[in-house]
Amino acid sequence: MFGLFDADGWAWATTKALFWLLVLIMALGYIPDRAYYFMVSRTIELGILGWSPVNLCPPENGAEMPCPVPVGGVLPWQPSPAEAALPQPRSGGAALQLGTHLLYAGGTDGTAPSATTYTVTIERGSFGAWGEGPALPEARTDAALAVLSGTGYLIGGIGPDGAPTNTVWAIGLDPDADNTLTQWAEVAAEGEEPLTLPEPRAGASAVAVSDGIVVIGGRGDGNAPTDTVWKATLDDDGVLGAFEPQASLQRPVAEAIAAFEGSFIWVYGGSDASGATASVQRGDYGAIVEPGASGEPSGGHGAPAADLPEGVTAWATDEGSNLPAPRTGASGFAANGALYSIGGSDGTTAQGDLYWALPDSEGNLPGGWRHLDPTDLPSGLVDAAPVVSGATAILIGGRENGAFITSSTRTSLAPAAPFFRLGIAGVVVPALQIPGEIGQQIGYLAAAGVGTGNFVILVIIGWAFNHRPEIAAWRERRRIAREAKAPDAG
Repeated sequence: MFGLFDADGWAWATTKALFWLLVLIMALGYIPDRAYYFMVSRTIELGILGWSPVNLCPPENGAEMPCPVPVGGVLPWQPSPAEAALPQPRSGGAALQLGTHLLYAGGTDGTAPSATTYTVTIERGSFGAWGEGPALPEARTDAALAVLSGTGYLIGGIGPDGAPTNTVWAIGLDPDADNTLTQWAEVAAEGEEPLTLPEPRAGASAVAVSDGIVVIGGRGDGNAPTDTVWKATLDDDGVLGAFEPQASLQRPVAEAIAAFEGSFIWVYGGSDASGATASVQRGDYGAIVEPGASGEPSGGHGAPAADLPEGVTAWATDEGSNLPAPRTGASGFAANGALYSIGGSDGTTAQGDLYWALPDSEGNLPGGWRHLDPTDLPSGLVDAAPVVSGATAILIGGRENGAFITSSTRTSLAPAAPFFRLGIAGVVVPALQIPGEIGQQIGYLAAAGVGTGNFVILVIIGWAFNHRPEIAAWRERRRIAREAKAPDAG
């Protein structure tokens, strides 16, 4: 706009406008922002850092890890101390965290299912000795687990008689008793009967979605993998309703990993009718529209998607998205936008490989499944119970070389970024990283101080540009004064 009034024309006006716009952004935005993060972060980035040929990583990542660690990569697994071992060997149990309570429920020692629940207090991924907590109403192993709205649900599993069951039990925290654990109990449903699965299942997978729980596959009374998918939806009071059928899997599967990421449910690995499989099945999750004669939702009312029930609408498979190798009884989860598969069996031998994939918003796995040798388990591990606590992933119990174990192993899902990077148009340098609220407040003060100082400098610059004759006269007086003080050269 000011080009209309600039004697030098549009080109020069535009150049000046862009220059001062960048100066304002740097002085009042970028530099104060960097001042804040210099106080609270481990490193800060200066400039635009794209590709960086020079990277220096902290030693805690491990000398064998690449620098920087690829997106989704984890650190090498570390065994937990002997003091953190389960009181008894267990495999096929379920691990979950409720508040500061870490639970390991059910499982088997190789002779019979167990009703024992072990509990321990966990903080920042660390815990000590286990103790006995609320027992299950009946022994269970190979049950599905989901945590929804602060409540843990144990679904199905093999009972004391060795047959699959249809039970649904829940445990939570009692807010009136300092968030101590409640007892495992049947989930109430409409009427007098408790909530149960439509059919018995063991080795099924369960995922918590935005409005309920989805139970996928598993083995029924005939012990063959099934393709059934059921969903229990939360009502307005936060109570689970009856399990309703959803779109069936394309391939029956049991002992698979299931994870909910974005608007898709991922089911990968497990056992099909032929044994261990590498198959990956992707379920579309969203509003269920039942077309009527007019192509509108059932009833022809054209209800908006927000008013329609949500569920699994379809499943798809893609051979290019399959795991690198068949895995059944593997441990897995979704975290930080990535899908993980750890250990498991290829059908004959326990494996220790860790694979991860990064799904995109379209439900694809660009780049496929990734692998780093340093992130593999020290030895093959099957049927360990996974739990994610903050930035720490823990595998509890399981079987190593056919032996039922008590130990656990853990890894960090947040490898440290390089503390120094040198790129073509930027650099990453170490910062102070003052922790806690003190660091936050000092960061705010630093940003405010730098921003205020820069604002004062900009005001002075602006005043100087608008008082050029006065500035020129002042500089001339300074020049004359300097010359008057200079010794006579003659």
